[in-house]
Amino acid sequence: MAAASSRISSLGLLIAAHCALLLALAGAAAHGRGHAPSGGGVALSSAFYDESCPSAHDVARRVIQDARVSDPRLPASLVRLHFHDCFANGCDGSLLLDDDNPAIQSEKHVPGNDKSARGFEVVDDIKSALEKACPGIVSCADILALAAEISVELAGGPRWKVLLGRRDGTTTNIESASNLPSPFDTLDKLQEKFRNFNLDDTDLVALQGAHTFGKVHCQFTQQNCTAGQSRGRGALENLDQVTPKVFDNKYYNNLLKGRAQLRSDQVMLSEPSAAATTAPIVHRFARNQRDFFRNFAASMIKMGNISPLTGKDGEIRNNCRRVNKR
Repeated sequence: MAAASSRISSLGLLIAAHCALLLALAGAAAHGRGHAPSGGGVALSSAFYDESCPSAHDVARRVIQDARVSDPRLPASLVRLHFHDCFANGCDGSLLLDDDNPAIQSEKHVPGNDKSARGFEVVDDIKSALEKACPGIVSCADILALAAEISVELAGGPRWKVLLGRRDGTTTNIESASNLPSPFDTLDKLQEKFRNFNLDDTDLVALQGAHTFGKVHCQFTQQNCTAGQSRGRGALENLDQVTPKVFDNKYYNNLLKGRAQLRSDQVMLSEPSAAATTAPIVHRFARNQRDFFRNFAASMIKMGNISPLTGKDGEIRNNCRRVNKR
């Protein structure tokens, strides 16, 4: 009997130790110390450049701070670059590649990017500065992830530990880039596009919240300012008419008042299916900016983990616009 009790006690201790280990691993992941890429492979980590390029974040931040003085739109543009890169071919810096026919057909020319994706010169400047600080170390894909976080923070938004360790792709994906979320998408279509990358309704509503700052060409707005021919086709409108340069939750209050600039924003409240899916989240974020900030940061980390190249896959480009010469 005593021997049996001893075995049971030992088994209980073993199970408890195993559970403790699982909880410890879960806690480490929750605090952003590492995250396995959605496509498998080596885990991304916020400490990836701690030894090889400890100044990476500060170098990128200085370049962005200087650039936004002459171009206040820049922070919103850099966030958009990261989003559009990840939603086409994964977070591999493929959006940054210029045409290099016949091998490379640039994603910059698809409808969702043509004449609207911007900030490429600033990415070049960050890369140049990083090449001086730590040559051949920081990927262009990681520069986009860092630039997005820094841009949000500089505009008054949340901070988060950016998971790093991506490598750069050597190909583009025109088909995928041509299916980016559109200002004219229905809610069902948006949900489908986000689900394709394992992003749920909370991620959708949170990431759309990046429209709290920046500008949009007026032909894409609900009111379509070119319809009355009061302004030229290239005219711009503030996405958030209340605090256009600040990253805050005013965007969601605009939705509640029916004042979203983009149809694809307003559908999160207006379409019948929204009541049971996205509308409650919009109301929640409109009431609580801290809740929005927390969820936006979590969704950016999740989005940044879409099929990154890690380990020995891809390369570290010397020039973000060109693949390295073989």
